Parts: sequence; structure tokens; C-alpha cells
Amino acid sequence: MRANTRPIVVGLLVALGSAMPAAAQDAYPSRRVTVIVPSPAGSTTDALARLVAEQLQQKWKQTVIVENGRGINAGTEPAARAAPDGYTLLVAPPLPLTIANLLYRDIGYRADQFVPVSLLAKIANVLAVRSGLSAKTVQELVAYGKANPGKLTYGSQGGGSTAHLSGAQLEVRAGLKMVHVPYKGAAPALNDLIAGHIDMFFDTLTTSVPLAEAGKIRILAVASPERAAALPNVPTIAESGFPGFRSITWFAMAAPPKMPPALAARINRDVVDILKRPDVDKRLRNLRLEPMIGSPADATRFFQEETALWGGVIKEAKVSIN
Repeated sequence: MRANTRPIVVGLLVALGSAMPAAAQDAYPSRRVTVIVPSPAGSTTDALARLVAEQLQQKWKQTVIVENGRGINAGTEPAARAAPDGYTLLVAPPLPLTIANLLYRDIGYRADQFVPVSLLAKIANVLAVRSGLSAKTVQELVAYGKANPGKLTYGSQGGGSTAHLSGAQLEVRAGLKMVHVPYKGAAPALNDLIAGHIDMFFDTLTTSVPLAEAGKIRILAVASPERAAALPNVPTIAESGFPGFRSITWFAMAAPPKMPPALAARINRDVVDILKRPDVDKRLRNLRLEPMIGSPADATRFFQEETALWGGVIKEAKVSIN
């Protein structure tokens, strides 16, 4: 009788052991979750992350906190070193999730090793110029730049930012030679654009539209593939003679390397549920952000597409970061 019961006991133990990961996942989260934002407080990334964290805290009935980093690369590294158990998540703009390793050699993470969890939101970039610039259209800007090689200046939030690579993309597509002026964030770049110290800046709708309405800058074109609802009469750069030109700023959630796909899918379902809520949609659109709904697989494909786009620009324009 005893000999017959031993296989049954062993079988039960094996079954219980295989069920433990699933049970742990069902219990997630059972303690505080930290959302790492590599940029400082007050940025669009930070505002979005805090909105998502607030909603997840209500849904999960667990504390969800946001921790800000002191810069994109240094701020991203703690997320790469964290345990892949779902208790540390990363909300970031494109750079650390796509092209960081194409630009920087000595950073403590690999962009392609993060586990995509969910796309969050996107916003169109616009080509904004100083109010005193003679060019009134993209075509006039390009003509001016070709007639004055090396004279046009464009600002960015720093080397490798979307604004930097958007300027490089325009240089390559239009055959221009411009001067890149990096800043430590969007605010100082905008301040110098308003003051007329730089000629142009690829900025987001959120900050540029109010400045344009106040007459402090001008917007020549929208850099997304389609026109922006906030600027229905402003053409896209693609419509202005450069088909396929695309530049958007987007934000996504990712997890430390080696997070189990099932856990990423579990978190994704809750994030998507939040993004579909009318009140959250309204708050995002008040920031001129457009929700991006999709699965981890959708996020993976999107990261790959963006890496290919900007990787091509980096190669063609010979962009390098010292």
C-alpha cells in the first residue's frame, strides 16, 4: 500500500510546484511597486508616469511610487539592474528603449534587453522657428539653408534626443548643413528660440502651440505623418516635399531584462484598461497626448520600427555623441 502512495505524493508535489509561479502571478502585486522615470520631475514623461502610477495604485490597491532619475542614461540604469519581478517598472521616452546603444558606448544597460510592457502615449513634434526668421514655409527654410550652409542653427534637449535626430533627419533629407546646439532640457532651448539665439527647434505640440498663439515663435510644419488636430491648417513636413518624414515623441512602459512574458502581459492588461478610461483619455488629451493602446507584442514591433528609423538617421547623418 505504501509503495502505491509514493508516486501519488510525488505527483502532487510536482503539480503544486508547477502551480506556484502562476499563483505568485495571480497575487501580483502584493507590495509596493516603483516606477522609474529617468528624467527630472516636471517633464512630460514624469507627468504621464504619475498619472499611470496613480491609476495603477487605485486598481491594484497597493502603493505605486514614481522615482525620478538625474538624466536619461544614469536614470535608466537602476531599472536595468532591478529584479524582473514586476516591482520595478520603467516609463521612458524613446532614447533608452531604442537607440541608446547606437549613440553611447559606456552606459550600464542595453536598450534591446528591456522587456516591452505597454505603449502609453504619443505626441506630434513640430518644426518651430524664431519669430524673426524670414522663412515662412519648409521650402523657404530649406532654400535659405542651402544658400547659407552652416548658418542655420537648431536646438535640442541634448545629444541623441528626438529633437536632435529630427534636425539630423532634415539635414539628410534636404541636403542641408546646419549647426546643432544641445541644451539640458527643452525649457532652455525654447527660451533661446524665443530670444532669437537659435533658428529652429523640433518641439512638441504641448509647449509650442501656446507660444505660437502668443506670437513668440512660429510653427512651419508638423513633423508627424498626419496633420495635428490642434493645427489643422499647418502642413506636415511630408506634405512639404519630404514624403516619409516622421518625428513623434512617444512614451512607453518597460520592465527589467528577463521579466516573464506572462507577467508583462498581466501588467499590460491593467495599463490598457486604464488608458481606455474616458477620464484618463481626457486628462491625456488635455496634455495634447494621444493614448497608444496595444499589447507587449505591439510595443516590441513599435520599438523595432523606431530603432530602424532613427538608426538609419544616425548612420546617414553620421551622428555621434562624445
